[in-house]
Amino acid sequence: MALLLVTEYLAMVTAARGWPGLGLSLVALAGGACAAGGAGAINCWYDRDIDAIMGRTRGRPVPAGRIPAGHALAFGLLLTGLAFALFWVEVNPLAAWLSLLGGLFYVLVYTVWLKRSTSENIVIGGAAGAMPPVVGWAAVTHSVGPLALALFAIIFLWTPPHFWALSLIVRRDYAAVGVPMRPVVVGVRRTRLAILAYSVLLAAFSLVLGVWLGAAEVALAAVLGLAFCWLAVRVLRETTGTRWARQLFRFSMLYLFALFLGTAVIAATLH
Repeated sequence: MALLLVTEYLAMVTAARGWPGLGLSLVALAGGACAAGGAGAINCWYDRDIDAIMGRTRGRPVPAGRIPAGHALAFGLLLTGLAFALFWVEVNPLAAWLSLLGGLFYVLVYTVWLKRSTSENIVIGGAAGAMPPVVGWAAVTHSVGPLALALFAIIFLWTPPHFWALSLIVRRDYAAVGVPMRPVVVGVRRTRLAILAYSVLLAAFSLVLGVWLGAAEVALAAVLGLAFCWLAVRVLRETTGTRWARQLFRFSMLYLFALFLGTAVIAATLH
């Protein structure tokens, strides 16, 4: 959730080519937090059956019995409605609808439909996690420009290697509950190949940001992209254990933060 808010806000800075203002910043971040929290709470309500089995998730409040399932659903719906109202009243209707679209896509398309039905779940479902920078851009500009769509595409391409690295680490959990994550369905080797393929795509596409932000952006994207690809190669060459998968999973979060932060700084200096 923190990373979602970071990408939303740094996209706002990029769109504004600097400080977007205290009032707009606080309201947009509050709306984003409510939207992400609402979708997350509804996800915890829906997935409480499998969350109770998987080691990574059994300690969550709903499967652990600390919060009744009905309360979690009500809380999630309340936060979702509050997010829409905040964006609509205090920001603009476009940001409100985009925020709602991201939450609905995460809950209905990813959680309810794709997660338990296809190994491509995270590929398609990644569109939900890619929405915050588009919402942030719309909050500042009242529109969705090509650079906002490029930031969306970067997160869309980033999501599969990020989550497939995690799925390599906890693949036995997914197998135990019948969630068809890629390592469970197609095997570890093909998952590692897919991680490398998407890492290369991500690194190559990130260079496109230089069209709007110049050589400094290309250099930033190239350095981070090469590091990402190097780790993906190490994952592919790993024969036992998940050491490099863990390294890639951790680095992927740092990569996204660094790329968006650097992009925002570069955009601000071009103002």
